[in-house]
Amino acid sequence: MKSVDHDSALAVLIPAYNCAGTIGDVVTGARRHVDRVLVVDDGSHDATAERAAAGGAEVLRQPHNTGKGAALRAGLERLAARGATRVLTMDGDGQHLSDQIPLVLAASARAPHALIIGARQVAPGQTTPIRLFGNRFANSWVEIACGLALPDTQSGFRVYPLPETLALGASAGHFAFETEVLIRAARGGIEVISVPVAAYYPPPAERVSHFRPFVDTVRIIHIVLRLILLRR
Repeated sequence: MKSVDHDSALAVLIPAYNCAGTIGDVVTGARRHVDRVLVVDDGSHDATAERAAAGGAEVLRQPHNTGKGAALRAGLERLAARGATRVLTMDGDGQHLSDQIPLVLAASARAPHALIIGARQVAPGQTTPIRLFGNRFANSWVEIACGLALPDTQSGFRVYPLPETLALGASAGHFAFETEVLIRAARGGIEVISVPVAAYYPPPAERVSHFRPFVDTVRIIHIVLRLILLRR
């Protein structure tokens, strides 16, 4: 049995949309390491909320699908109101492995006011060329915007220092929210630390993702360009 962190100021946040097939295992895995788990059910049409609750998570249900950024903001605000000061975010599709949680939490314990990113280690053939290109392209734009060369700017496996993160005022929608937070954090003097982690990539035919390579990459580029222009 793995040790569970009973720190009431630490919580796991999982935004989820139509993840009924995976969310139960994700919640169960997270709760092996952290007591408090909040799932934001982002307007799912399946049994995501019920299976998350059965796994032991608190569930915040959005009346309709608002996108990952809005779901993350809603969850961060809910947890801040309940006293959390550090929040580990994971995706609901099973990509982020629960046995990697201690790695990012250990880094966060050493630097509790830093933003910790679980940098996914991708073996050849594990992901599609277009997705790999998109991630590297985004990494380059983030470096231009804030001066940090990071190996995986698009990873949603993160530990946020909560008061500092909310104070950044990030408001981008969908997947661009995580990019905006990262750039604003780096510019605002928040230390950003990358920790290598393993990740699960199912075979392409079995993969379920709400990331749309073209549309969401354009959104990410748009927010990066806006932040670059605002700085001038």
